[in-house]
Amino acid sequence: MYKVRTYNTIATQGLEKFPRATYEVASEIPQPDAFILRSQKLHDEVFPESLQAIARAGAGTNNVPLDRCTDKGIVVFNTPGANANAVKELVLAGLLLSSRGILEGINYANDMDKTQDEAVLSKQMEAQKKHFKGSELAGKTLGVIGLGAIGSMVANMGISLGMKVVGYDPAISIEAAWRLSSDVEKMENVASIMARSDFISLHVPAIPATRHLINKDSLANAKPNLSILNFARDQIVDVDAVHTALETGTIGRYVADFPVPSLIGHPKAILMPHIGASTREAEENCAVMAADQLIDFLENGHILNSVNFPAASMQRTTDYRMTIINENVAGVLGHVLSVLADEEINVVDMLNKSRDNIAYNILDLEEQPSANVLEKIKTVEHVINVRSL
Repeated sequence: MYKVRTYNTIATQGLEKFPRATYEVASEIPQPDAFILRSQKLHDEVFPESLQAIARAGAGTNNVPLDRCTDKGIVVFNTPGANANAVKELVLAGLLLSSRGILEGINYANDMDKTQDEAVLSKQMEAQKKHFKGSELAGKTLGVIGLGAIGSMVANMGISLGMKVVGYDPAISIEAAWRLSSDVEKMENVASIMARSDFISLHVPAIPATRHLINKDSLANAKPNLSILNFARDQIVDVDAVHTALETGTIGRYVADFPVPSLIGHPKAILMPHIGASTREAEENCAVMAADQLIDFLENGHILNSVNFPAASMQRTTDYRMTIINENVAGVLGHVLSVLADEEINVVDMLNKSRDNIAYNILDLEEQPSANVLEKIKTVEHVINVRSL
């Protein structure tokens, strides 16, 4: 029986993926094989020795202590792309809100004296609507920084809206490149994309290299009246620099999913309460994807969409499978194979993958390894974890 501990509210569609005959899923399981969560912060969590994997139903994993998980041999999964459409649609709303006087017009209409005669009211609105005039998106230039699952969808959306689209991503994957319209023009750096764009949409992860990517220096290159949209992570933007740029007129608008005290109520800032992925469909997609990845890992040892382990998948060739996690140093796998050879256990097929300082191995065996064999392998220097599936 596999045991999965839940945090936060996980969509029912995801929880129903776990077969009841072989999985126990609850929020109070003491020795779980896996966690599934959304925004629960785990940095102060004491991990049980039984924990093998953590699945985050969402793209960001800054609420998970990745280094500690890697050291303990805990595979951390996320669900890239599962909420991409939800975020893309909110970016569209942000583009429209920042280009037209929509919010100002709504606020003006709501503040009007509703006791007035309808004809008088209509005349007043006609007289004042000129104050809410904006511009159309078609023909404007949209800059997309980060062209992964969400960024590529936003870029393609811009093309479909009749916008010129320029993109910057120094680490774009082959998969993302295939998704991207050929009409998207590649830019070489942040400065060049800032200078070309009427709108900038941010879609990079929150890592040390992207912290304050938008800062005083990059804003100095901004095209006049630039609107910046941040539906990625708050750490990407130096808010103090943005505040100064709004005050001085260096940029025209800042639209973000991360309210901060200095920008709340600012007439040029449109702030939302982190609702980028808050759709029923996105939550369901993330939960289902997270559950599927956990099941495939726990039952088959496969790793897909891990943020700290290499991708690894191998078709089963026998009924007996073993997975081994070890530090990525020379000679470890050779020692493991020697243990199996001494026990006269034949390896039918094998996969070895590595990522930075960690290595992951899948071995299909002719017979099931005994508990004694597993213990011998665990004592091999640099081996972190061994599982028999």
